[in-house]
Amino acid sequence: MNHNLAMQLREGTQKSHALAENTAFMKCFLKGVVERDPFRHLIANLYFIYSALEEEMRRHAHHSVVGTLYFPSLERVPQLEKDLAFYYGKNWRGGIMASSAGLHYIERIHQVANQNPSLLVAHAYVRYMGDLSGGQALKAIIRSALQLPEGYGTAFYEFDDISTVEARRAFKGQYRDALNSLPIEMSLVRKIVDEANVAFRLDCNIVNELEPLVKAAIGEHVFDLITRQDTLGRTEYHHRSPTVSTELVSSVTV
Repeated sequence: MNHNLAMQLREGTQKSHALAENTAFMKCFLKGVVERDPFRHLIANLYFIYSALEEEMRRHAHHSVVGTLYFPSLERVPQLEKDLAFYYGKNWRGGIMASSAGLHYIERIHQVANQNPSLLVAHAYVRYMGDLSGGQALKAIIRSALQLPEGYGTAFYEFDDISTVEARRAFKGQYRDALNSLPIEMSLVRKIVDEANVAFRLDCNIVNELEPLVKAAIGEHVFDLITRQDTLGRTEYHHRSPTVSTELVSSVTV
């Protein structure tokens, strides 16, 4: 195949990428302003989203397109369960629910899985490559801001089988090759890129819903000071803050 889907996805989602990085929630995050309550609500939403995504990826594991991008080592639900037990306690299952935006995200995943399973590739790409890239920078910010005990609170960002920088770099190369080898025509490439932009928008809706919790935790004045600053490009952030690498936020650099 010569469709170069990896490049098409990277270039075709740049604007959505910038919007995701410049939500008010992420602006606070990148300044090291991470509050426990909004963060645990985010983790709860991610649990439901990844449960839906991983259920559908497994269901379509033998699909000619989806199966090529199905890597069990990427699955996040077991890790999210660890974090939920830490933030909500042992009875966490009865204490969480998806937000309105979370429910829309989940519905979209099931919808594309039923109507055009190949589009699951877009959702897997946005989520997992973001976790392996910018998610690693976010992990450091969270641990510092919340002063977490060693081994607790950021299991979501930890990949037991892809645990080093070198391993993540190699895996992303493997993932890129898998994207580029998919047996698809350009018409489907365009649909996958469009769906990746939908995934970014759905993700933005999740964090936008959390803004009131952040504002309540840090105060409206501080919130406004942080969020009214000019937006920055991806490569500019690390010049402002030494805690953030050039691979940041939901960055899906592959």
